[in-house]
Amino acid sequence: MTGHHPARDASVVVARDTDGLVALLSAHFPRHGAEYLFLPGGRREDGETAEECARRELREEAGITAGAWRSLGSYAITLGSTARVHLFEARRLTCGPQELTPTEQDFTLSWWPMADAIDAAAQGRFLLPAGPLALLLADR
Repeated sequence: MTGHHPARDASVVVARDTDGLVALLSAHFPRHGAEYLFLPGGRREDGETAEECARRELREEAGITAGAWRSLGSYAITLGSTARVHLFEARRLTCGPQELTPTEQDFTLSWWPMADAIDAAAQGRFLLPAGPLALLLADR
């Protein structure tokens, strides 16, 4: 439980195009004082499976739909929570417009070689652990 609401599972997506480039998002996080990279993803809505959440978040945040999906596993958000983060790789991509909410308007999409994305993770350019872990698992 977080506050008075049960914690919800989340999904995170490594979207790779035919050239092997990875879709990364970036935004400024004032509370943390810098711009950080992250993968498309977010909390599951009521009635969604982990993959449905991943598909929705990828479409909304990055404007991408995918024809091929692979689970990369999942892990607990914290030891005190039953909520999990589900990691996915998406391929056979089709790009369209982002469908950003008002709080996501500064999300910028860019395409990175996998090695550069992993290097950025090693340099601390990701704020949350799901992105670097998903990148490493997708690169195996």
